[in-house]
Amino acid sequence: MSETLPANNDHHLRVIEDLYAGHHGWLYATLKKKLGNAMDAADLAQDTFTRILASQVTAIDQPRAYLSCVAKGILINWYQRKALERAYLEALAHLPAQEVPSPELRFLVLETLHEIDAMLDTLPAPVKRAFLLSQIGGLKYDDIAQQLNVSLITVKRYMKQAFVQCLMLVE
Repeated sequence: MSETLPANNDHHLRVIEDLYAGHHGWLYATLKKKLGNAMDAADLAQDTFTRILASQVTAIDQPRAYLSCVAKGILINWYQRKALERAYLEALAHLPAQEVPSPELRFLVLETLHEIDAMLDTLPAPVKRAFLLSQIGGLKYDDIAQQLNVSLITVKRYMKQAFVQCLMLVE
């Protein structure tokens, strides 16, 4: 099945092709040096070009600066994802053997944790903190209000905002 691309898409694809041909090796080497791992560097380099391809950018004045900026955002997300995975695996290590979930269930839990983490990152900092204090810390709303130095009604508003975001994630 073949699809014809509009002319402006042709220009975009040529820009990305030139960028890839001219700078993929440099980006890969930079990421490999930073990560110390060829496989992760290759994955993140590809993710960088995939994101740029999706952006529909048609002109790049400073290719390496642009690649560095895009790759930095992807790298930050990657580090956050790895930290979340480590924390989850560390928690699993403390479970009795019979309670350790199957590899399939662990994968599903990790994917859900990543989605929740991404959703939480969209919330304003005080809303995120109130939500985490409630859901992870087990604090009551009165205690959260004291800790955040806000009114009880503000905490309720924060929690409503966080729960609405959670519901949007479920849909």
